[in-house]
Amino acid sequence: MAERVKEVAVGEVDRIKHLTTDAARSAAYLYPIRGIAYFLSHKALWKPLTSKLAPTMSLGLGITTFMFIFTYLPQAAVMAFTNGPLAAISAGLLVLSESSTLFTLLSKTFLIDDALIDTFDGVLLSKNTTDLVSEGRQIKSGNDPIAKLGKLAKKPFQKFTPTAIIRYLMYLPLNFIPVVGTVMFVLLQGKRSGPVAHTRYFQLKRWNKEQQEKHIEQYRGAYTGFGVAAVLLELVPLASIIFAFTNTVGAALWAADIEKEHITKEGTAPRLREQAKKAE
Repeated sequence: MAERVKEVAVGEVDRIKHLTTDAARSAAYLYPIRGIAYFLSHKALWKPLTSKLAPTMSLGLGITTFMFIFTYLPQAAVMAFTNGPLAAISAGLLVLSESSTLFTLLSKTFLIDDALIDTFDGVLLSKNTTDLVSEGRQIKSGNDPIAKLGKLAKKPFQKFTPTAIIRYLMYLPLNFIPVVGTVMFVLLQGKRSGPVAHTRYFQLKRWNKEQQEKHIEQYRGAYTGFGVAAVLLELVPLASIIFAFTNTVGAALWAADIEKEHITKEGTAPRLREQAKKAE
């Protein structure tokens, strides 16, 4: 039995190592960074965010404050037995993750769902992929990519499901393992959230579940790299709402590269690999 457990553990470690290597090689983790730069340089894309900024910032501040007041100390006390002097940092990261999850659940369900869709579609229009966007909504005339967006045919973004919440709760105990556990937690969260960022793209392509799964599996490392970077950005208190939009911009830029076939075998633009090599 012990040998079997050891075999499974070694296999899981190898799988995670392989996934991490593929994620680094793809350089897809740079798309969220590109999303920030593209968002800042295209003021037309600010409209969906600014229309929702006040209520979402208030929600984020309230959730983060509540979680730190009522959950930080109990979790830090428990982690003191497993993480030692790192307990304070690990507990803080855990509370930020929990706050981010609650914020994402509530904001995307009640506040910013439509705004994120508009942002994604607006970026695609700005990248001259109008035919793709027209599969999911009406397109008006004009130069402003957001003003050109007409009536939606269907809302694609997935709201939180019981399965997603259960999986998140299952991963939480990893944070009690010093350093490595927190890294694994973020990696697993990124593996899940990466493909979710392209839910709108898959709908516009009219792909069925089998086609989506085949595409995701082909570029599993790239989606994990994107997801990890996006998760880390959205852990930043209060600023997480802004990063939710910039991550959406990054996902749309990636979709545009895929649509124009400007990608490598890893599923990302060649220039991303060049940028990653320069940063090394």
